[in-house]
Amino acid sequence: MKIINREDMLELTRRMTPKRNCFSRIAGAYFDEEGFIDGTFNRHFLKLSQKDIETNLQLAKTVPFSETNKNLTYYPFSADDEKAGHTWQLLMGLKDCELKNDALLEIFYELIGEKYHAQKPYAVRILHGSYDIPIKAKDKESLWESEEVYKFIICTFCPLHGDYEAGPPECGFLFPAFTDRSADVHGVMVYQANDQHPHTELVREILFL
Repeated sequence: MKIINREDMLELTRRMTPKRNCFSRIAGAYFDEEGFIDGTFNRHFLKLSQKDIETNLQLAKTVPFSETNKNLTYYPFSADDEKAGHTWQLLMGLKDCELKNDALLEIFYELIGEKYHAQKPYAVRILHGSYDIPIKAKDKESLWESEEVYKFIICTFCPLHGDYEAGPPECGFLFPAFTDRSADVHGVMVYQANDQHPHTELVREILFL
């Protein structure tokens, strides 16, 4: 199991603020406690209201900002996991289309509705982001040149309160994993708010279907 570098995660979270926003699109669905979809949305991130931008940045930031190697854990995909018909291909498709393919999103929502265990209505939010990774000099100071653009999705599972108001995420994930300041498409970083009582179905039945 790979150890997640805390500094890599903090580097990402610094791009998840209103002034340094790295997200271009947000999509999601609302589910009842039985997994039936109550509604979906898909919007350009910067067309949200300022309040909604700040709210969704805070929810997304929960994943990489959580305690590494405890609440945030790295999971590798095997060669079999990356074959046709598995979730890995769906995640790659969602990343590559930048969440603009509603058919792929619908497949993902149906999988979640079937497999995710919830005690109350919940919302799933998926954000697509890109980060132009600056090169670091030997003294670790940034040279502000880039060799790679890290394109990724962050997904959160949030219980709903009141009128479709999302509470703090109970779990979520970052794909591809961000390892050694680079995209690792053969891994995913999974967030669990409660590491003593995690949503194991997210790993066992959704991500590694």
